[in-house]
Amino acid sequence: MIFNQNVDLPGFATFPLLESEAGRNRLVKSYQEQIDLAREFGCGTMLESATWMANGDRAAPLGYNREQLASANFAALKLLHQMASKNADVPLRISAQIGPRCDGYRPHMQMDETEAERYHAIQMAQIAQGSPDIVSAFTMSYSEEVIGIVRAAQHHSLPIAISFTLETDGKLPTGMALGEAIERVDAVTNHYTDYFLINCAHPDHFMANLVDAPWIKRLKGVVVNASRCSHEELDAADQLDDGDPQELGEAIGHIKQRFPHFQIFGGCCGTDLRHMREMAQRLS
Repeated sequence: MIFNQNVDLPGFATFPLLESEAGRNRLVKSYQEQIDLAREFGCGTMLESATWMANGDRAAPLGYNREQLASANFAALKLLHQMASKNADVPLRISAQIGPRCDGYRPHMQMDETEAERYHAIQMAQIAQGSPDIVSAFTMSYSEEVIGIVRAAQHHSLPIAISFTLETDGKLPTGMALGEAIERVDAVTNHYTDYFLINCAHPDHFMANLVDAPWIKRLKGVVVNASRCSHEELDAADQLDDGDPQELGEAIGHIKQRFPHFQIFGGCCGTDLRHMREMAQRLS
């Protein structure tokens, strides 16, 4: 939206688009293209709500208070339920997406597990009113925040998926290994998380770190960047690095061959429908 459609998204927040007809139409168009692609290839698709930024600290600079955020979280999920009802022939899963309290690339303010649960409980309660199929926490960078999120979801009996972001060395921004983070979250929360994902990383950044270990079975898929740039480079970019859609599709195909139990594949930074189509073709 930022580079290809010239849409202003302060702080990468998409939930403000829900407030205007033009903004809602952009979201509907994006969701419909995704659904149509799933229909074409005979698979299901996950619809992520536009609420990654809809928490207190990240939305405050945009002028949103708690009541406004509650309305935004509910409206985002209501839109997905409408999309699902209009496309009943395609298997759809409605995911309420939440993000980190601060910058997922640079977690400068790290909470302990108790503080993280208390903080994310606010948005979790708002999301619960929208009856999602699952809550998905994306671009997570350290285990303590994730544990708090999982506990907040458990309080509302909401299924939860966790997606970690990785640096170019295949580790979390805090330096923790992916497997260690998954095992720590599972150990503390009694394996409550439905599954784990990787997002906001290019396959070249993490493939060498995916090893034959028990924790690999807890991973269900990857939501990859088209760009090989580091997070620091992506933050500073003034041009879109969309990589090579065909090459990215081939990489996804190799990942599926190596890990047949992976079920969820998608695009993050730099990707659009071209990349999704290449992935679908390789997966089919």
